[in-house]
Amino acid sequence: MSRQPPKSRSGERLVVLRGGESRAATGVVWLVGAGPGDPELLTIKALKALQAADVVVHDGLVSADILDLAPAAARRIDVAKRKSRHTLPQDEINRLLVAFAREGLTVVRLKAGDPFVFGRGGEELLACHEAGVECRVVPGVTAALAAGAPLTHRGAAQAVTFVTGHAAAGPDGLAGEPSLDWASLARPNQTVVIYMGLTTAPAIAGKLMAAGRAGSTPALIVENASRDDERRVPTPLAGLAEAAEGVHGPALLLVGEAVAEENLVRRPEALELLAAQAAGGVA
Repeated sequence: MSRQPPKSRSGERLVVLRGGESRAATGVVWLVGAGPGDPELLTIKALKALQAADVVVHDGLVSADILDLAPAAARRIDVAKRKSRHTLPQDEINRLLVAFAREGLTVVRLKAGDPFVFGRGGEELLACHEAGVECRVVPGVTAALAAGAPLTHRGAAQAVTFVTGHAAAGPDGLAGEPSLDWASLARPNQTVVIYMGLTTAPAIAGKLMAAGRAGSTPALIVENASRDDERRVPTPLAGLAEAAEGVHGPALLLVGEAVAEENLVRRPEALELLAAQAAGGVA
């Protein structure tokens, strides 16, 4: 008797490639970091995994140029997650990966940035392990490293911290504000990088300043880092909320003295603006 594809919790059968052909060996799942969007930032190992894929389960933020590197015959499944609106819940994604691998397929779970930096790759790795499915990991360039700004700088930042800008969704389906150590994040001489923080930018700026960070602290918003449509918005911390209102794509928020060095190199007038705003009483 031929093996039937497993059902999802909704009762629908998960799609299986190659007509459900019986295969002697279980396949493999690759958790692959696609980087921030520029195909030239993809690692060689990631490219090789992608070129060998039977099926690609990808994030909505993975660029079309990178998806086009997969074989034409490979099945593409978009499981986009944006602002708590998920095409598939995470547990269904986990089941999908396992189901395809059990059909003997090479599965690439292609994730924007790095799989283990706010990417829930750890949950997928654990799901494969519990199911007895081989899972291999290929790191990717996380967006903060592609933002084109120094994260550390002698005399300005001796530490860097990555945080998420939102918490898990509540009963209303909306993401809440993150519970973070604001006093620690407000210390000077460090760079704080906030992922997924556009919608909570007013609260983030307010909490940092309430914890002691000066409103004149340099900040930077980088939208679509590394892509052709990348946009950079320098601002003092006190103006972060207003600056974020005009940004609508995937973006990082960077806060810290080292950001001023980036502003100085790219836009000398931006540093002058920060100084003028600080002298005008923004604190």
